[in-house]
Amino acid sequence: KMALSTRTFSDIDVDFMPNPITSDILKKTNENAIAQSIGNLLQTSHYERLFNPELGCNLKRYLFEPIDNITTNNIIEEITKTIVNYETRVQLLDVTANPDYDKNGYDVSIKFIIRNDPQPITITFFLERVR
Repeated sequence: KMALSTRTFSDIDVDFMPNPITSDILKKTNENAIAQSIGNLLQTSHYERLFNPELGCNLKRYLFEPIDNITTNNIIEEITKTIVNYETRVQLLDVTANPDYDKNGYDVSIKFIIRNDPQPITITFFLERVR
């Protein structure tokens, strides 16, 4: 009988909050670290990283387009492509984007599993243009 190996993923908290006891920067682990990584990827535009210009996602370009099925599908495809290409620690299960015409944005939901962990995780956020 083989034991399934579990791996812990960790990263620094990008809020740079200090540990109240040690004053070290707090770290995020497992699904919190991966959710933070996905958020960073989706907020990074292409050519923002000097030595890795293709890293990131071009979501900002769709936020000034009309809210319709074509733009919605483009957003879903862009998110899917970015996660599949750059976040290899997860297996993507589903990406949905629902237009919210009153708020002029999209309710986005990303469902994935961390490799070697059967528990699905869902990240939800509202995607809107910022002035």
